[in-house]
Amino acid sequence: MKKLNLFLLCLVLSASALKAQSATDSVKATIDQMFRAMKNSDASLLKDCFADSAILQTIARSKEGQTIIRNEPIAGFINSISSMQKDAADERIVFDVVKIDGPLAIAWTPYQFYFNGKFSHCGVNSFQLVRMSNGWKIQYIIDTRRRTNCN
Repeated sequence: MKKLNLFLLCLVLSASALKAQSATDSVKATIDQMFRAMKNSDASLLKDCFADSAILQTIARSKEGQTIIRNEPIAGFINSISSMQKDAADERIVFDVVKIDGPLAIAWTPYQFYFNGKFSHCGVNSFQLVRMSNGWKIQYIIDTRRRTNCN
């Protein structure tokens, strides 16, 4: 009886681990879709990645060296990307952390960005995603950008 209980416990834990991995994979798939859409200059695919009220921000430095936050409207971002030639915008990411709690997910993705095949900058993206009825959608991205210390 103890062996059967241990077996059932292992089975339940394995099923839970698989479910968590599946959720993590679906969060990653949404983010990967965004970068694939960027690389292919695909406005429709890119728009599908975002929640209707999504926010894009970048942490930057002013000329005076002060930390500032720049806001970019989603529509402007999509228009900018879709006007580029295919393969012009190539952001290469690594999934460092993905965490999920019910309908909320976060992802931390260090990246290197290449424009027209040439290194441009690096940094980190911080994503907030929400699981909607039609899948995970990006609600918020804030990133850093720099040209040095990119290894």
